[in-house]
Amino acid sequence: MKNSTFHAAVIALVLTGGLSLAAEDAAKNPGPARQAETTKLNATLTSITREYLKLQPDTGTTLAVPMEEAGGKYADRLPDYSEAGSVRLKAAMTDWLARLDKVNPAELADADRISFDVVRTALVNGLAPTAFLSSRPTFWTATPYVINQLDCAFTYIPDFLDSQHPLKSAADAADYLKRLSAYGNLLDQETARLKSDAKRGLIPPDFAVAGAIKQLEKFAALPPAETVLVSSMARRVKDVPAIDAKAAADLVAQAEKMTRDEVLPAYRRQVAALKAVQPQAPNEPGVWRLQGGDNYYEACLKAATTSDLTPDQIHELGLKLVAKFTAEADPLLRKLGHEKGSVAERLQALSKDERQLYPNTDAGRTQLLADLNQRMADITAKMPDVFGVLAKARVEIKRVPTYIEAGAPGGYYWPGALDGSRPGAYYINLRDTAEWPRFTLPTLTYHEAVPGHHWQLSIAQQSGSLPRIRSAVLWFAGYGEGWALYAEQLADEMGAYKDDPAGRVGYLQSMLFRAARLVVDTGIHRRKWTCEQAIDYMVSVTGDQRSNLTTEVERYAVWPGQACAYMVGREEINRLRDKARAALGAKFDLKSFHDVLTTNGAMPLTVIARVVDQWIEMVENARPPPSR
Repeated sequence: MKNSTFHAAVIALVLTGGLSLAAEDAAKNPGPARQAETTKLNATLTSITREYLKLQPDTGTTLAVPMEEAGGKYADRLPDYSEAGSVRLKAAMTDWLARLDKVNPAELADADRISFDVVRTALVNGLAPTAFLSSRPTFWTATPYVINQLDCAFTYIPDFLDSQHPLKSAADAADYLKRLSAYGNLLDQETARLKSDAKRGLIPPDFAVAGAIKQLEKFAALPPAETVLVSSMARRVKDVPAIDAKAAADLVAQAEKMTRDEVLPAYRRQVAALKAVQPQAPNEPGVWRLQGGDNYYEACLKAATTSDLTPDQIHELGLKLVAKFTAEADPLLRKLGHEKGSVAERLQALSKDERQLYPNTDAGRTQLLADLNQRMADITAKMPDVFGVLAKARVEIKRVPTYIEAGAPGGYYWPGALDGSRPGAYYINLRDTAEWPRFTLPTLTYHEAVPGHHWQLSIAQQSGSLPRIRSAVLWFAGYGEGWALYAEQLADEMGAYKDDPAGRVGYLQSMLFRAARLVVDTGIHRRKWTCEQAIDYMVSVTGDQRSNLTTEVERYAVWPGQACAYMVGREEINRLRDKARAALGAKFDLKSFHDVLTTNGAMPLTVIARVVDQWIEMVENARPPPSR
């Protein structure tokens, strides 16, 4: 691994236009103690990354990392979702934390101390919820329910095999079949955990159980050949030069047999297990009802936001921001001719305007996707105005697969492969185009693609100075979702809605939506709100479709705390930008501020604050380069 201290100095020179010679000398010529701790840190981070990817082979495929970085071949395996697998993952994360704590952070240079703090926070936050509920530890979004309508094997693996598993050689095809066979076992592992959890009283809410059953039964009812598991093989294998027509037909036949004999029976076993617990499934959406639920929620909230805000503080922040964005939307709606009723009622009226609606047909969906691509091209062309470092990776806009769209969120993003073999993917749920009036779509694109998730993650991935675990593996929702929400604001500041007043109303509706999430998430999990209370509140604030908001509220119930990350992160990024502008005055450069945030990869909000403070100090103390 490259010496991160030296490369941080190089990045700082690029971003600030000059670095003090003392800091540069310290970066190039560390003392023996510092060098020893840096070497120990780098070795520890490398081993953690390798061991994590060995346990999570799907992540290796998503990132397309070299096999040596992942502890060997991973393309023919899926993760272990069994209870024993969760125990092993928790033991591994506990061990990684202990090994990391053998490094003395006081001896590290600033850039290495940041890496230490970033990874340590990820481990502590990932493990914390498991102290209160026997859920699987994670670097991502925690859920107490092994099977739900939103986040489990059946919502993830089929699309993973279709869109992320490569199929460019005979070896890839053989690996696909091994993973397809493993998928049936993985479903059974989840089913066994569902039964075990149920004995302890850990049963998902009734809507989560019903939603999972509906999606599982829909998929299992398909003829094997019509499932994406088989059609993906059939579609892609014919384009592999090394596989002739006879061999291709044989591979498709094997995929069909595995799907019929191994996978679909596992779907049906999972349905049967869910139906067995369905009579005991509670109606209450909040985790407060679970033993240890209050502590679990606070741990999830801290992991998601990486802040020290309490549930009550977040609830009050949400109420304050809802009032602020409502006041901003009111005059714009009046200018558009919507003067009667509450802001939410006028937003609802605007969303029903036929001029704002795409036909709920294949042609309408095709036009919607084309319009999104044009918006993305327009904003991408403006990125050099506000960024010094530009993203190189491509991004594709895709429809959420129809077999999971009923329970899936409105939009989400998957990063591209590190080697450029697969672009990033921005997914939009098109189950009903009425859920996406035209005025709402620009903001979604700025959030999921450019300058949001795709832009930020791509810049981090292409960084040559960060340890792999920071550039590509770790995710902090407070920063990642906060950045994407800040990206929506940035597009507005760049004039994206200058000639599109309805689009700016869509931006403000998005801000209302994320502010209301603060109120609703804490309402559900701390104040014991029902789903109906939460949905009614969201409708009264945002004017969004009730069907869409029902899916959203059900999402918050199974991902406690995650919905709060967006606005908490945005508020902190804005606070840091205001602080830097006030401190630096004429020296403040927006491009450099953005580059500091994106080139350093995902970080907890507490660490970002320190990084920005260090950048402010460097800019304040920087002296011009020597004259030539």
